[in-house]
Amino acid sequence: MRHTKIVFLSLLLAARVGITTAQAQSDSTSVQNDSITWNKELDGVVIKAQKQLIKQEIDRIAYDVQADEESKTQTVMDMLRKVPMVTVDGQDNILVKGNSNFKIYKNGHYDPNLSKNAKEVLKAMSASMVKRIEVITDPGAREDAEGVDAILNIVMVDGSKMQGMTGVVSATYTSLNHPNFYTSLTGQMGKLLMSVDYGYGGMSNRETEGQSETDRTYLDTGNRMLSHSEGTNPGGIHYTNLNASYDIDSLNLLSASFGGYFYKLNVQSDNWTTLSASSEQLIYRYANHCWMPGYNHHSWNGQFDFEHKTRRKGERLTLSLMLALTRQHTDQENIYTEQQNVSFPYTGNLMTERERFTEYTLQADWLRPLGKGHQLEVGTKYIDRNNNSQNTQEFYGTDMMTSDEFRHTTRVLAAYADYIYNHEKWSARAGLRYEYSFMQGSYPDGSHESFNKHLVDWVPQATLKYQLTDAQSLKLNYTTSINRPGISYLNPAVVTSPVFVQQGNPQLSSSHTQRISLIYSYILPQLTLQIAPAFNFSSGGISSVQTAKDDIRYFTYDNILRYRRFSIEQYVQWKPFDATTLVINNNLRYEHNENPNLGYRTFGWSDNYYVDLSQQLPWKLRLNVSVYGKIGHSPSGIYYMQYSYYDYYASLQRSFLKDDRLTVRLGANTPFNKYMTSEAETVNGDYRDYQIYWNRGRSFSLSVTWRFGSLKASVKKTERSIDNDDVVGGITKGQ
Repeated sequence: MRHTKIVFLSLLLAARVGITTAQAQSDSTSVQNDSITWNKELDGVVIKAQKQLIKQEIDRIAYDVQADEESKTQTVMDMLRKVPMVTVDGQDNILVKGNSNFKIYKNGHYDPNLSKNAKEVLKAMSASMVKRIEVITDPGAREDAEGVDAILNIVMVDGSKMQGMTGVVSATYTSLNHPNFYTSLTGQMGKLLMSVDYGYGGMSNRETEGQSETDRTYLDTGNRMLSHSEGTNPGGIHYTNLNASYDIDSLNLLSASFGGYFYKLNVQSDNWTTLSASSEQLIYRYANHCWMPGYNHHSWNGQFDFEHKTRRKGERLTLSLMLALTRQHTDQENIYTEQQNVSFPYTGNLMTERERFTEYTLQADWLRPLGKGHQLEVGTKYIDRNNNSQNTQEFYGTDMMTSDEFRHTTRVLAAYADYIYNHEKWSARAGLRYEYSFMQGSYPDGSHESFNKHLVDWVPQATLKYQLTDAQSLKLNYTTSINRPGISYLNPAVVTSPVFVQQGNPQLSSSHTQRISLIYSYILPQLTLQIAPAFNFSSGGISSVQTAKDDIRYFTYDNILRYRRFSIEQYVQWKPFDATTLVINNNLRYEHNENPNLGYRTFGWSDNYYVDLSQQLPWKLRLNVSVYGKIGHSPSGIYYMQYSYYDYYASLQRSFLKDDRLTVRLGANTPFNKYMTSEAETVNGDYRDYQIYWNRGRSFSLSVTWRFGSLKASVKKTERSIDNDDVVGGITKGQ
């Protein structure tokens, strides 16, 4: 069609040259005889072509946000729903490659604030500020040991030399009394470019209302426990980020960032527990009111980067420094009432916990092209990570009291080399990372002896890609990643309740996960198809260990998990008409978890799916309808099986003002279901149980976004920087 219109335009222009009565620079033609004068304004000839939105490279898939017309009026969260290997449900929970085990970059470097508050920030950030979204499916040796399956890189619009200021203000309110506010301001003065953003999200009693029921049978005694719980956790979160960059000259760039978040929750719940013998004779009964008035968490990070480019095209040296601080305070009080035949002597308890995390990181990266199609990157990294934990418990009505203090230090020295080759239809990448870790634990209260460990890890990576045609490619990849235990897994402090006892394991060590994947891509402007079978496996993974004795459960952790997963990730984006887009994103998988020492196994098939239909309507209205969920039973660790669920979401939006600067959206999440349920079952260990949870589902929302100003620059970032995300079981934000 495009070629036909070009030929038609050429013939039209040629014909006009031969008409002597034509007026210069006019689109009108006049034909005159003795009785008729005819004037006809010719319609403009439009040559229409759609830019390809998706591009695949050796290690990533990129979605061109600026080429998508909807980016002018939608948020970054909306755009994520269109990105291959990314799914977003109605609660704005993000999965990459079917997993929550990913991290988020902004402009090529790790952004802790964005990673930990993605739901709040990305659903408020205007997509007009973003150039492209990249899914780094196969992180190279530089990032490979950092313990994640993928990286989501948000690349902001390129900086320009314009002077001025621009910003975005966005506000949302839901029928569940959830306010959400976000604002961002960017300005440039000469070589200095700065941006600042702030956001607030509130959670109400109504929104966080939830209930659960558990039916548990202990195998050693045959006794049956029934429990019911209902509660809320209202609160609010504040988050902010400041970025600045300064162009010293064309070869040198300084950039810095500072940001963090703070949240406080008022967690309250009421629980009822009954234990009966197999003959249904009552053994004991009690009620419990739980209150966490002092549950707060704050995290701050600062980062400084210097990038130097040489006269050789593509060569650069990057030096980075990062400091991260996290503090978590927990005060939890339990009051036990309606006691009947209980075996514990106390009427309540107060647990006070303080956890502190401090991390310093130094990193140097050097990238050098070696010739046409060849590139080498080498670097080194040093991490000094300190965890401190203090835990006290006071039991009402007795003189019982416990106090534990634990300190844990991890120092990591790493070096890597990464080689990339490109020639015609072939691309290849190979890398190797070496990591030496020193781990030390101590007990300031003298309750235990100090200990230390020395660990050496080699982390290989390789990728091979072949471009079958202009639209089709095939890629084979092998990666390895490392997970290290965080303070929550390591802390040996004993937490006691009437029905369970929990403590960490300071002897835990790091674990490796390996992945082999094959990705077939078919990319055209109107249709994108991707199929990616993969196999993940690990041994000695960190897993919970659960036992039961005398109707009390005991929890700890150990390196005992043997994990196998076969998956087929599928993505389709189809535009049957100019105003219609259909996206199908799903992950079909078979998982097998095993504890070889005890012979416990969990396994099953499941399919995480997401389907979204976007339709442009008259009067500049746009309708989105989404359905998502899980089919089948999936194992969670070596003890639990999780069942299927579904959810759905719809929105209608319209933009106003010049350049669609004002956008109003109405949304509905599960409008026909007041509550959403999820189910799980314990199938291994010393007890069997069935658990069901109810959470608020139905909600309606109104959001307004206003873009102002004219500056199109964004704060520059160095193309290489620090990211640390290899820790599991650390201090994290609770959602």
